[in-house]
Amino acid sequence: MLRNTRYDANELWQKDHDHVIHPWTDFSQWDDKGSEIMAEADGIHVYDSHGNRFIDGIGGLWCVNIGYGREEMAEAIAEQVRAIPYYSPFHHLSTPPAGLLGAKIASLTPGTLDHMFFGTGGSMANDTAVRFVHFYWNNLGRPNKKKIVSRVDAYHGMTYMAAALTGIAYDKIGFDQADEMVVHVACPYTYRRPEGMTEAEFCDWLIEDFRKRIEEVGAENIGAFIAEPVMGAGGVIVPPEGYHKRMFEVCKANEILYISDEVVTGFGRLGHFFASEDVFGIVPDMITSAKGISSGYQPLSATIVSQEVYDVLSTPQADGALFTTGFTYSGHPVCCAAGMKNIEIMEREDIPGHVRKVGPYFEKRLAELNDLPLVGETRGKCFMLGVENVANKETKELLPAEVNVGERIAEHAQANGVIVRPLGHLNVISPPLIMTEAQIDEFVDVLRGAILATQDDLVREGHWKG
Repeated sequence: MLRNTRYDANELWQKDHDHVIHPWTDFSQWDDKGSEIMAEADGIHVYDSHGNRFIDGIGGLWCVNIGYGREEMAEAIAEQVRAIPYYSPFHHLSTPPAGLLGAKIASLTPGTLDHMFFGTGGSMANDTAVRFVHFYWNNLGRPNKKKIVSRVDAYHGMTYMAAALTGIAYDKIGFDQADEMVVHVACPYTYRRPEGMTEAEFCDWLIEDFRKRIEEVGAENIGAFIAEPVMGAGGVIVPPEGYHKRMFEVCKANEILYISDEVVTGFGRLGHFFASEDVFGIVPDMITSAKGISSGYQPLSATIVSQEVYDVLSTPQADGALFTTGFTYSGHPVCCAAGMKNIEIMEREDIPGHVRKVGPYFEKRLAELNDLPLVGETRGKCFMLGVENVANKETKELLPAEVNVGERIAEHAQANGVIVRPLGHLNVISPPLIMTEAQIDEFVDVLRGAILATQDDLVREGHWKG
């Protein structure tokens, strides 16, 4: 039951329908379906405006790492609002939470990644990283090093530059892109590697593809390579063993900066505050983060740079020149206070340790779904997981897009109290990091039932023989 009954659910649905443009709206269904409005939340559960309760298997959107309903977080936010809710971050001005959070994050980052630029979202963090790359090479007298190398099926955001970095073709339909700035290389999609190729051979092939692309474009024209440690919206793609280390080595050999996009993987989702070094063994030149940095309680992001990069960024380009980039809400005090409280909770409760302990159990339970005819592969790490659904397990053939298999599974799961995210033929899982083994059991059991129900639907409708 909802604790707060101030909403009229039907009236609220209508107002939202009539006036709000939502991200990733399917306008072919909008008039009939509108939005499902989530009105309250607690722990790992969310409640819609009618009072129905669901296990939130997507963590808001990869981000509510500490779970919902944290009273101490509400108090920290309120206390900062009372003290000073906002002040300009421009021209040598600041507020206490920005410096406190900057120092705290610096104590958690690898290497000399000790300097950070705060924003309000992952797209902003990645746009900022590109601006920093260009400024860096300009200051070093190498203005041709402008191209950014990204990967097919990567997701780096939806602001104009971040959308160009994103390599998911479906996300670009109808929109223009700054494509002249970006070069894409092959996706490390191990499940769909060329037939007959081992994982090690596939890794060799990926590295060679990167080298060839550098030769084509010219290392003198490439400023940076950007990569998610585990690709998120592109399908929860875990790269082959050794991939990131070897890509990093190619970058260093060609004087290409390495940007690790930890918008999703940062702040505990893989069992560490940052996954770049602790999970994949690299210390990049930049790390971008958002989402789990505040567990979604306030909009916050950080573009974090190494001492070497900072030394160049902090050198004026001319007498009296300013570092003319920034945003009204950079280092917003309420957002930074939420970030500080978020880290405090994560450290006190050792949430990363919990993920390292329980994550393998989650992987194991999810892997049990591989016995289902519709499931081609379950994959991922810890609390960042996915299920790929196929028409044929042997050939890995997909069902027709119009069948909407991921959407069907998500609808069956939600009807039984579990939210998973549909992405075409995939279902993506990224719940709050406080989930227990018993809750994982409940979650996976409902998901199994949803896949079985979808199988039955497809057979009955003649879309699939099973």
